[in-house]
Amino acid sequence: MTDLVPHPETRRGRIDLVDIMRALALIAMATYHFTWDLDFHGLIARGTATEGGWRLFARCIATSFLFLVGISLVLAHGRSIRWRSFAIREAQVAAGALAITLVTLFITPGSFVFFGILHQIALASLIGLAFLRLPAPVTLLAGAIAVALPFFVETPLTNSRWLAWIGLSASNPVTNDYVPILPWTGVVLIGIAAGRFMDGIDGWKHLSALNDRVKGLRPLTLLGRHSLLFYLLHQPILFGLVAGYAAVFPPDQVALFAASCRHECRVSRDAPTCEAFCACVQTRLERDELLERLITGRTNEAENASVRETVLQCSFPGSSNEP
Repeated sequence: MTDLVPHPETRRGRIDLVDIMRALALIAMATYHFTWDLDFHGLIARGTATEGGWRLFARCIATSFLFLVGISLVLAHGRSIRWRSFAIREAQVAAGALAITLVTLFITPGSFVFFGILHQIALASLIGLAFLRLPAPVTLLAGAIAVALPFFVETPLTNSRWLAWIGLSASNPVTNDYVPILPWTGVVLIGIAAGRFMDGIDGWKHLSALNDRVKGLRPLTLLGRHSLLFYLLHQPILFGLVAGYAAVFPPDQVALFAASCRHECRVSRDAPTCEAFCACVQTRLERDELLERLITGRTNEAENASVRETVLQCSFPGSSNEP
């Protein structure tokens, strides 16, 4: 169990810069996941890891990984598909994806990962094989269309988890990691196009010639060559460390919830309105015994619907006859 993306060692030889780029993406991912863990356990303001700059950071990380998947598919199989090595890596990534689904289903059943980055890599790698022999411009065009399509096409018919993995849903599902086929497979195809372009200008030979110049970064190349193992191990370790700290020094989750509510509300409303709105939401969720489950990420789909209804009622008090 080694590379998260295809093994980039071919007749060209191992290209250290590709491994270094993958390692840097892994470090960035671990940084984001650590922030997410702090957010999840209430050690920082709720929503920090899923909005603003951190949300953009997460998307940049996913983009870099999937672009490297396309690059490395060309490096590993561009001349001829090595079916045995591809099947082994594909099985490893798929097994990792299944493990992520099962673990998150147990820990956060209301927001478990049903189609995250590993699921995307496994399926996009299969799709990518069909484009390895096509001209780079054709693959680039297909990638651009895949990236753009969700911005122009959406349908509630794919809102359920069974179909949300396509990426054309009218509303995003509740999940801790969501990397659907569209638009993200388009990034893999753009990576394949870039790899084919490098083939055409003999660019890999020039990058291989730089291996001696990056000897000081060999620890990063080692990390880049064992990316799948790092991916599967780093989050349980970070999550466990943060959970342990939160157990010893527990934060005031209700206070954090209230503060996060007021922070989000004040983006579009005045302070007195937000105070009243957040107090209403908190009181009703406590009454319905949903506040603790919501804070700890353990709500199911029916409970999430109840939370949304509570938010609506508190936003427009006249819409309900409830006290």
